[in-house]
Amino acid sequence: MQVVFVVFGGKNVEKEIYLAGGCFWGLEAYLQEVEGVVETCVGYANGDTQRPTYEQVCHQHTGHAETVRVRYDAQAVTLPFLLELFFNAIDPTSVDRQGNDVGNQYRSGVYYTDAADAPIIARVVTALAAHYSAPIAVEVAPLRCFYPAEAYHQQYLKKHPDGYCHISPAQFARARAARDAGAMRIETDERALRQRLSPLQYAVTRQGGTEPPFHNAYWNHDAPGIYVDVISGEPLFSSLDKFDAPCGWPSFTRPVVEAAVAERMDYSHNMVRSEVRTVVSDAHLGHVFDDGPLEKGGKRYCINSAALRFVPKEEMAQQGYGELLSLFETQDA
Repeated sequence: MQVVFVVFGGKNVEKEIYLAGGCFWGLEAYLQEVEGVVETCVGYANGDTQRPTYEQVCHQHTGHAETVRVRYDAQAVTLPFLLELFFNAIDPTSVDRQGNDVGNQYRSGVYYTDAADAPIIARVVTALAAHYSAPIAVEVAPLRCFYPAEAYHQQYLKKHPDGYCHISPAQFARARAARDAGAMRIETDERALRQRLSPLQYAVTRQGGTEPPFHNAYWNHDAPGIYVDVISGEPLFSSLDKFDAPCGWPSFTRPVVEAAVAERMDYSHNMVRSEVRTVVSDAHLGHVFDDGPLEKGGKRYCINSAALRFVPKEEMAQQGYGELLSLFETQDA
């Protein structure tokens, strides 16, 4: 079963990330093979010299890293999936070196322009670290600056197919064949949603309704797994953060990824509350209160079961949520 992300209005959602991993000739060509990558540009990032040349970056200690700017369709490839492919192309434990290239300009790094990407990157890097005995040497930071490299370096391996590349043909083949089951593009509208959702699901997610307490699917559900948006399939909450609140609705101390949900003031029913909605599908989920367990941050995300779909832990990989299995590793140990 595939996860479906819904694109309202049929528009692509383009995002960007900046990836450094050795010589940018090969890394650019590799990333261009990934389905969902819209545009790439090689350049110099997060150094101290303005508008450096290639010679300066190589020989004058500018602090810049050879970097690829990647623009991608977030409805065709998710950031965790893109990062997984990136890490498969480099040695993430190598300091200032990839392949035959040695120097600070060849360090590996992930530089972001959207603060909402920071927790996603951190989660992926933490999961990556579990597979290595040596420390992860990938620099993760906001993008401070980026200067496109000279025209000679852009699309270098397309112009020079026999040029130097530190990434193997097998790795290129994997990138070419990879498909992100967690981001499948589909267009829909309110009429289609009415047909796909049950009357209760539609009333809750699209009309801000509330289901009956103690008479819903997940209020006392305690199996291990994740809870995803019933509309888009985006991961929202984990059983690891679920707790027994005497309210009759499923309650969580936090979302899986903070950036997946948004809060806004709700003045309905003569009350002042913080409503919780999804970012991708703009679905109403419930409300968040400050009466949760203090030792876990004090938040209580009170969520309607009708807005969620539960994915059991044993089915997460099959359904495209394999990167989130690392959440359960500590519990299993």
